Amino acid sequence: MIHPPFLKSGDKIALVSVAGKVGREPVEQAVSLLREENFVVEITPHTFGQLNMFSGTDEERASDMQNALDDPEVKAILFARGGYGSLRTLMLLDWSGFFRHPKWLIGFSDITVFHSFLTCQEVASIHGVMPAFFFERGVRTDSLEKLLNLLRGKPLSYRIPGDRLNRKGITKGILIGGNLSLLISLRGTELDLSYDGKILFIEDIAEYDYHIDRMMMNLKFGGGLSQLAGLIVGYFTDTKTNNTPFGMSAYEIIQDAVSEYGFPVAYGFPAGHELPNFPLVMGSEISLEVTEESVLFDQSF
Repeated sequence: MIHPPFLKSGDKIALVSVAGKVGREPVEQAVSLLREENFVVEITPHTFGQLNMFSGTDEERASDMQNALDDPEVKAILFARGGYGSLRTLMLLDWSGFFRHPKWLIGFSDITVFHSFLTCQEVASIHGVMPAFFFERGVRTDSLEKLLNLLRGKPLSYRIPGDRLNRKGITKGILIGGNLSLLISLRGTELDLSYDGKILFIEDIAEYDYHIDRMMMNLKFGGGLSQLAGLIVGYFTDTKTNNTPFGMSAYEIIQDAVSEYGFPVAYGFPAGHELPNFPLVMGSEISLEVTEESVLFDQSF
């Protein structure tokens, strides 16, 4: 597994919009903060572009991303937001320059497309906050501080409270995953992940309960769940139900899907479409200990 170099003062970060259009205020606030942290920040030309729901045409978004991938001075690429459009962008990219000069890619949600691609290429990437999550009520978030520490090379170590649905156990493995809807959309493509011996992280937003069940059944019937060494379940935010309720919450649906397996499962991990949204290094090994009282997560490099 390739881990890009960690950042130091004066290193260059490119801010790129590869999917949905984004407002200026959160991006400009994020840029000011990163510059205060002694990074050089480049706002790519189409960051604030607009074409329907996208931040510019596929070609414009890909052009910005391609330039950031190819620039050897860029040490990290921070995505401006998720939304939709990452796969359309990724399909137009040449990664040869990136592999000569690997750099950290940072984001979540629709950015799961990029995490999946890099995991398949055995390059680590960061599932972490984007500009809209840098501040909460005008105050820097703890999630941002953890991301900055990670970018500077500090190992990740989290202890979170236990959940009544947790399944106890100790495990190690490569961390994969991201947004569940995106992972399912990539099934059958060259970005489909190998689940064998891996620890899967999943989260989602605004999905119907039965959609969550359908996605979990896809992973189960496709053999992915049976191969896992562990499962980490983040936020399932603003889930929806039909007039006729499905009858289980998102976590209960996931519990039912993995009930016949023996690997440890941690629910309520603070990552996804809410704060706190702790950074995770996708494609890198973690150790996970799930007890009745707590979950211990460690990831060193």
